[in-house]
Amino acid sequence: MPVINEDKLRAVVRDIVSAAGSSGEEPQQVADNLVYANLTGHDSHGVGMLPRYIRAVKNGELRVNAQAQVLVDDGPMMVIDGQAGYGQVIGLQAMDLGIARAREHGVCVLTIRRSFHLCRIGAWGEQCARAGMVSMHHVNLVGRHGLVAPYAGSDARYSTNPYCCVLPATDNNPITALDFATAMVAQGKVRVARNKGEQMPEGMLLDAKGQPTTDPNATFEGGALRPFGAHKGYGMAFVNELLAGVLSGGGTCRPETNREHDCILNNMLSIIIDPKRLISGDYYASEVDATIRHVKASPALEAGKPVLVPGDPERATHASRSNGGIPVDDETWREIVETAALVGIDAACIEAAAGLAKAA
Repeated sequence: MPVINEDKLRAVVRDIVSAAGSSGEEPQQVADNLVYANLTGHDSHGVGMLPRYIRAVKNGELRVNAQAQVLVDDGPMMVIDGQAGYGQVIGLQAMDLGIARAREHGVCVLTIRRSFHLCRIGAWGEQCARAGMVSMHHVNLVGRHGLVAPYAGSDARYSTNPYCCVLPATDNNPITALDFATAMVAQGKVRVARNKGEQMPEGMLLDAKGQPTTDPNATFEGGALRPFGAHKGYGMAFVNELLAGVLSGGGTCRPETNREHDCILNNMLSIIIDPKRLISGDYYASEVDATIRHVKASPALEAGKPVLVPGDPERATHASRSNGGIPVDDETWREIVETAALVGIDAACIEAAAGLAKAA
């Protein structure tokens, strides 16, 4: 399994995205976003997505160099058309617009319709938090068949429909970032398990006949993921489907919104709040800090596994991978090398850029 320095991995992604037709800041923005997902331990949303992206560029589903287009501009209310552009670009631009409006009005309710894959939603919440904003994000997907079976159902009807909520840091505590799929597991994590030749834990997957399975291949062969939290997780996924798909105008996941090549178009409802328009900054910091201290003071149920708060696992993984490099499983690396060839970059050049071999 290759272990690649983060700067070198960014260079690999940047080179491939550039060769596929992106220009300006776009290759760097895509590279930064994907590699950061790997750095924080979310390999499901990291560089393993690149082959899918480049296939979508090739078949016209993903539009290179597309920009966020404002469709509705009503003070604190905005609708953004992603124009099937890279989610790494559309998400960044949309959050910049939403943050500016929240500074002006105290709040911004913003929707994005039909951006190509917005990737790790936590990145957009963290962007808001760095600007001092609290934000919540509800996401759905159109353009491809469903991935997740509803509670009490046996086949896929909607996607993993993430929810994200992120709070700004205080002087004593870093950003608090909650970001999760409403399925038992993100589809990308199933892809990673398949590429590694590993089985999934029990209770997460159904096969094409609606029967429980641990085989990660099942979801690529007509099977389905299961919702987390039984009826509660399903209910949250269903609400996200409606909030993101309907309020954005981008539509919901149904056969009639599918596309020929099974593409990934996200819709998102984001609510961005300036907390200082509601309470003082001192009160915000003191209450957040006190709550984190209180929760983390709970005695560990298992020795060596203390209570964490959202964002702690990602920070620990980031520190480890920043120092030791990012592991990329053999199958994912093979797919990346093949993808480079599709855009005219030979394997020797890519391996040299990654620091794995000398260029021929």
